[in-house]
Amino acid sequence: MKKAFALFLALTLSLSVGMLSATAEQGTGLKFGLYINTTMAQSSDASDTDGNAQVDSDAVAVLVDAQGKIVDLDIDSMQTKMPFTAAGKLGNNFPTEMKTKRELGDSYGMAAVSKLGDWDKQIEAFRVYVIGKTADEVNGIAVDESTRPTGADLTAGCTMAVGSYISGVSAAIGAASPAEASATDKVGVGITTSTDSSIDAADGQDGLCEAYSYYAAVAVNADGVVTACQIDSTKGAVTFDATGKITSDLSARVTTIKELGDAYGMKSASSIGKEWYEQANAFAAYVVGKTAADIQGIAVDESTKPTGADLTASVTLPVGPFQATVLKAIANAR
Repeated sequence: MKKAFALFLALTLSLSVGMLSATAEQGTGLKFGLYINTTMAQSSDASDTDGNAQVDSDAVAVLVDAQGKIVDLDIDSMQTKMPFTAAGKLGNNFPTEMKTKRELGDSYGMAAVSKLGDWDKQIEAFRVYVIGKTADEVNGIAVDESTRPTGADLTAGCTMAVGSYISGVSAAIGAASPAEASATDKVGVGITTSTDSSIDAADGQDGLCEAYSYYAAVAVNADGVVTACQIDSTKGAVTFDATGKITSDLSARVTTIKELGDAYGMKSASSIGKEWYEQANAFAAYVVGKTAADIQGIAVDESTKPTGADLTASVTLPVGPFQATVLKAIANAR
């Protein structure tokens, strides 16, 4: 009897260890993804009025469970409109401090034509609506020819075109990778944009309107600790000649720097032999387990390059934009 009991106990312990091991390998079963879509299609030449170099970027971050259902997500959009003249010069009131559509709130201007409120309120209704759905269910949302929703359960809070957000959510789910997050964590997106590299056309060279954007997506737990993070960037560049005619291809989607991979070309100039995406991934991994205060306190020099040995082994490019964008994302996690 004792031998039988001992054998039973040994088998039970073995099975328990095996189950714990399998659980550890599987992690939480959650996946975290970020998708960015940037276009310049709404740009136009200068004529009697200023031209418009317009860069529109949507950022969608999702946390999904083992069944592919959305646990939480966040969406924001940056619309950068940069004027230039028929003389090939940057226009008056050229934007220098950019705000996302969510940050603009009621000043974005959609509320004037919609009784449901501005973009921030309608995208929140869409966000809440898709939580709990799979990619197939999101793709199946009923819309009209202009991609405006037609189902009464969604149109009660959102009547704006949602086609790009539907495809963005689906793509973010498709790009999601395993994360040690929790089903109770909140997801946030941050976007920061600079137009500082924009220049007039001069000396036979085209002018440039450039929206250089950084994107961060985070999952944050109840204690304010980051449990997952992804970082990416785009350069939306519209060139124009001395007569105000656009010379760049507006039809193509703008590729993110992470998507460019080794083709971006930073590795050869890096003192640690790391490409941009490798350093961005390393910084994203570094902030996991940290709070906003911890990230704010990362030691950097005057050019915002990190100085701590625990970070400089894998990141030597300026991290100021990374910090600012991650902190925005944490603030937006709700």
